[in-house]
Amino acid sequence: MQEQVSKKGIWKVIGASSLGTLIEWYDFFIFGSLSIVISTKFFPSDNPTAAFLSTLATFAAGFVVRPFGALFFGRLGDLIGRKYTFMVTLMLMGGATFLIGCIPSYDSIGFLAPFLVLILRLLQGLALGGEYGGAATYVAEHAPKGERGYWTSWIQTTATFGLFISLVVILLTKFFLTDAQFDNWGWRVPFLLSILMVYVSYLIRKNMDESPEFKKAKAEGKTSTNPLKESFGNKYNLKFVLLALFGAAMGQGVVWYTGQFYSMSYMKTVMFLDSDQADMILGIALLFGTPFFVVFGKLSDKVGRKWVMLTGMLLAVLTYRPIYQAMYDIADTSKKQELVEKNTTITAPSEGDDQHETITTTKYYFDGTYTKTEQQKKIAPNNEIQTEDAHLSSKFSVFLHGSNYVKLIALIFIQIIYITLVYGPIAAFLVEIFPVKIRYTSMSLPYHIGNGIFGGLLPAVSTYLATNAKTSGDPTFYLEGLWYPIIISAVCFVIGALYINKNMVAKDLD
Repeated sequence: MQEQVSKKGIWKVIGASSLGTLIEWYDFFIFGSLSIVISTKFFPSDNPTAAFLSTLATFAAGFVVRPFGALFFGRLGDLIGRKYTFMVTLMLMGGATFLIGCIPSYDSIGFLAPFLVLILRLLQGLALGGEYGGAATYVAEHAPKGERGYWTSWIQTTATFGLFISLVVILLTKFFLTDAQFDNWGWRVPFLLSILMVYVSYLIRKNMDESPEFKKAKAEGKTSTNPLKESFGNKYNLKFVLLALFGAAMGQGVVWYTGQFYSMSYMKTVMFLDSDQADMILGIALLFGTPFFVVFGKLSDKVGRKWVMLTGMLLAVLTYRPIYQAMYDIADTSKKQELVEKNTTITAPSEGDDQHETITTTKYYFDGTYTKTEQQKKIAPNNEIQTEDAHLSSKFSVFLHGSNYVKLIALIFIQIIYITLVYGPIAAFLVEIFPVKIRYTSMSLPYHIGNGIFGGLLPAVSTYLATNAKTSGDPTFYLEGLWYPIIISAVCFVIGALYINKNMVAKDLD
């Protein structure tokens, strides 16, 4: 009977911790999921490429600041407790996300718009830097002995579910609004909705108890008086911090963001896949892949954390380029047989004072793929012949069908499996190698440097590498951005294989 009560109690802990963490990840990912739209709202529109890169840089800024959040909130968590600390991070994240949805566009307030977005993005990063370590530590300290990998893996699913829910909310918002409404104001809805979800999570979390291990340490007077000094000022513990970063978290971070963010950006900006199709394909792959976090978390309880994580990194190193080449080929219409007799061109004049016409050309291919090119051109006075400088905008999109659609889901799903291998066991791995009194601080920093710095910089660095290769005339420029996650994962694999051992645990620093 006691075992049943214990299981019931841990499920309550998992539910309360996971819901709040899921919402924080949702808040954090909305920005990345809408990065293409945001680039047109908060940055100058005269150079779309520069605007998109600026958006990615702002997105990355939220990751870069996460280690500072880990230090600040990790210290609080080791001083006053896990529960109250990640209550604060939840409210900070929710407020910042809501306010991003309220900021006027660049056309309305100029450079103040990207400045305010950057400030709020930094606050999001600080909040997330304190949230994950608290939630993972809280769950691990409630978990039965020998089952930490299994129970903490449920927390690992929240990041992926957060991205999944952000995609679902965006797709539903687009479904209920016209394209013009979504572009005008509908993109703000996912940001504004977060305040309601944060409120619900707050009501649930406020009734949680402190973790038993922290309460025991506090009752015995064994909590830390200076978590930062004991975590990083002690050479023995610092060695474990560095090994956790360079032997596990660094590789985990780049694998995670390659599979869930670079893949999405790649589909939309390199393959030119229709945005809704790309979101749906990623969402389906995430839905099927997410249960494997728990599978590999539980496996790590039986065989150890090390080789489960390192297997994911090694597979990524060996297969990323073939996978992304296959993705590119699926949408490469230059190699497909065109069905000329089905091609159509439709010209639609505008209504109202904004005089322009939209020319939509649809091309069909033998394998079911079709493309749409939408061009907007000004209507010259008295319907005179239009010239090149009358061109307003152009949009090219690829639409997949049948087996190609399924193949692309499978290729994204494979990358999600790599993520579950490296990410499923890592919370238990990080919690177990540090003593209770400095656990929140010590585990949070390597995790958020690995994810915030190495992982968070991936979209911007990889996009820069690919853009630079394209400019230099490299025919495979679309694969060059992958060198960043491949090299980082390879280095992390070597360090982890050589220096991480199964019984690696930092001693209690009394």
